[in-house]
Amino acid sequence: MEEIKSDSEIIAEIYRNAQLALTSIADILPEVEDFKIKEEILHQHEEYERICSEAASLAHKYDVDVKEPNPMKKAMMWSAIKMGTASDNSPQNIAQMMIRGTVNGITSLRTSLTDGGKVMDEEVKNLLTELINLEEGFEKKLKAFL
Repeated sequence: MEEIKSDSEIIAEIYRNAQLALTSIADILPEVEDFKIKEEILHQHEEYERICSEAASLAHKYDVDVKEPNPMKKAMMWSAIKMGTASDNSPQNIAQMMIRGTVNGITSLRTSLTDGGKVMDEEVKNLLTELINLEEGFEKKLKAFL
């Protein structure tokens, strides 16, 4: 039997996804020396902040309690980034690391789009679809650094 995700669950997931992306970017930026990839990552940061803000507004409208990502998950991401860039902070390696996180986000969000079914509120669906499209665009742009 297919489980349908509620609008509240999807709003929380959009917010959590954007927050994890912002955390990852904040962790990786100090390691980035190449101007072009740094510029792309900063652009992504701006877009994730915007999505996060829109998700927070929807959460308020729908009376959803959104939470920050789990501190343990954030610590694990931080250590993975530091270890991953310790001996190689080339644009190619940075892009590979960013792509892995982006693809994980896309997979999770696409599952929610399916699980939300036809009962998802249009406003929630629009923001979810916008984030998926953004992340797919980010993945494409990051692949140019490989």
